[in-house]
Amino acid sequence: MMATSWYCGSLRAELRRGNEEVGIAQKKRWLRLALLNTSFLLLNSSFTQAQTVPSAASVAPAARVAPVETAPTPPGQALSPAAPTPAAGTWQLTKVLALPNPGVASLDRRGTLYLADQDNNLRQLARDGQPLNTYSPAQPGHIAVIEAWNQNSLLVFYDDRQQVLLLDRFLAPLSEIRLADYIDGTVRTATLAPDGLLWLLDESALTLREFDPQALRVVQSTPLDLIIGRSRPDFRFLRQYQNNVYLVDHTSGIFVFDNLGNYRKKLPFTGLDFITFRGDELVYLAQGQLHFFHLYNLTERTQALPPDLDATTVRQVLLGDQSAYFVTTQGLRIYQL
Repeated sequence: MMATSWYCGSLRAELRRGNEEVGIAQKKRWLRLALLNTSFLLLNSSFTQAQTVPSAASVAPAARVAPVETAPTPPGQALSPAAPTPAAGTWQLTKVLALPNPGVASLDRRGTLYLADQDNNLRQLARDGQPLNTYSPAQPGHIAVIEAWNQNSLLVFYDDRQQVLLLDRFLAPLSEIRLADYIDGTVRTATLAPDGLLWLLDESALTLREFDPQALRVVQSTPLDLIIGRSRPDFRFLRQYQNNVYLVDHTSGIFVFDNLGNYRKKLPFTGLDFITFRGDELVYLAQGQLHFFHLYNLTERTQALPPDLDATTVRQVLLGDQSAYFVTTQGLRIYQL
């Protein structure tokens, strides 16, 4: 009987020691798993931060300009993956439209051109220059801005009347907005965002305003006095493209804001009256050449103008997928790309 009790007690002790060893082994495995999971989380956090933090060149303070690198222009280099750039000497003139003293112009996503003539009538032209339609306002006024990039409507801004006119693609009026009823200052330039809101440059208050044409109210305002400093700005052009708003100051360069009106950086391109976009590049005319600035690589290249085109007569340049449109003092010249 005593031998049996001694044997049972020894067996229980062995089992107890075995359970303790198993528990210690499980705890060690849990500890290793916890350490491995923590290391994975730290590595993932570091990778996410590296991916989401913008580069130093993507956001620049107002006192400094974003860096620009000069990129070589090899023959036949592409503006975008689907749109080739003409090599030097390969511009092909397809149409000349005589139109004395034309005004501003804009190109929509389908390649339709909208152009103001000297009488401030709005002309709609096909991509080959053939006339499609004409809009003549009941009340005369000076067309300062045409913006056709929005898919649903077309903006026409009359600066002398301080009025915005929205048209459909058949040039039928959708709505008219007298800005003086909602904004105390004078609007110098305006544009239409892809979401249907308006961006207005209030020159009197030096403020960039976002306006809702449906609710007829100012959505938000961005003061510019701290951004421009003591310089005397000469704002000429405003455009939203790829979630950024570009405000052209003839004196100091191009101010870039995000689609919420937050200041991001300034591009050091001075002396400009207009800019245009094609693919991922910002395009402007300077020193008798077309300059292509890549919005993300921050590189710049140049392209010579057509040899039969006098750069001093060019008022505006628009680039489509297949054609280039040069608005001159004598009319419109269309070149095939």
